[in-house]
Amino acid sequence: MQPCLVEELCPRPGQFLLDVLGKMEPPTSSRLNSRKRRKDGSGPNGATELDGIPAKMSRRSFGLREPAPFSDEVEIDYSKPYIRVTYEEAMRGTPLDRPVRVYADGIFDLFHSGHARALMQAKNLFPNTYLIVGVCSDELTHNFKGFTVMNENERYDAVQHCRYVDEVVRNAPWTLTPEFLAEHRIDFVAHDDIPYSSAGSDDVYKHIKEAGMFAPTQRTEGISTSDIITRIVRDYDVYARRNLQRGYTAKELNVSFINEKKYHLQERVDKVKKRVKDVEEKSKEFVQKVEEKSIDLIQKWEEKSREFIGNFLEMFGPEGALKHMLKEGKGRMLQAISPKQSPSSSPTHDRSPSPSFRWPFSTKTPPSSPANRSRNESAVTYDISEDEED
Repeated sequence: MQPCLVEELCPRPGQFLLDVLGKMEPPTSSRLNSRKRRKDGSGPNGATELDGIPAKMSRRSFGLREPAPFSDEVEIDYSKPYIRVTYEEAMRGTPLDRPVRVYADGIFDLFHSGHARALMQAKNLFPNTYLIVGVCSDELTHNFKGFTVMNENERYDAVQHCRYVDEVVRNAPWTLTPEFLAEHRIDFVAHDDIPYSSAGSDDVYKHIKEAGMFAPTQRTEGISTSDIITRIVRDYDVYARRNLQRGYTAKELNVSFINEKKYHLQERVDKVKKRVKDVEEKSKEFVQKVEEKSIDLIQKWEEKSREFIGNFLEMFGPEGALKHMLKEGKGRMLQAISPKQSPSSSPTHDRSPSPSFRWPFSTKTPPSSPANRSRNESAVTYDISEDEED
């Protein structure tokens, strides 16, 4: 049973239809409209329908489930003639069973976002595009460009897993020949418009441009394989030390014995520096906390001192409570100390004389006051007369 033309041209017709539908109805809008907003807008943050906010995608996956096949795994019906489409026809859109076959080639060493963006542009050149990507072998690349970081199988595999690629050509030619273009039925060749001088030619795509088969793309500035290699060479010591820590041997990294010891010493020094830095940061945090606590304590002490001074002045100030208490106490003490005067009409009573007192075992009377001497004279005389008679 003969496979249909769609299967011949596209080994993944289901994915091909999704790509076509995605081109006809892009999920996001690239049109930038007026940024005018309304205060009472119903959208998020007051946005209106006139704002250039892309519509949200529906919850369905457009991702691939399998890597792109190699060209020698795809069957093509060579019985049909190879008739290229013109640029105008390609831009208008071709039937689903006749996609525009675009070819893009390269080394794709250390596959990065710049490579992916170039392939994305090639995939979106026309509404119905089938993208074929050629990857040069190690032999050609080492002869015409230089040594690569990744070998050819790794580079093939990296390109296979790019979502924009429909087919991968292994061991792609350095210069495109008419035979190669006819074999893969290529309509257009995509590459940046900068002349690519190599293999003794000022521009290897010159004959493609003259044939009207060249479709230019834009380079992504700021990233390239050479830039990445330059970063690694510039920071060689850092990456060598990192890989030594991760278990790679000095022989695997092509590091001499002296450099290996130097890297280990640097690693120890860095650890000590890190510990010192951690201690400094912790000490700074501690000092900061102490300062914050001291500021709080000072503020609280100032508040308490103001309250204490106010209370002290209320008690011991010129018009304080203590002064009033002393005045009241002084008045009460004066009243208690000073006696009350007797009234003039009060009767006087004569004090009765105190009885005489004789000292025991003695004939002599105790000394008496002058007032009582006259009263005791008769008694003394009497006592003497009694002694004389005896």
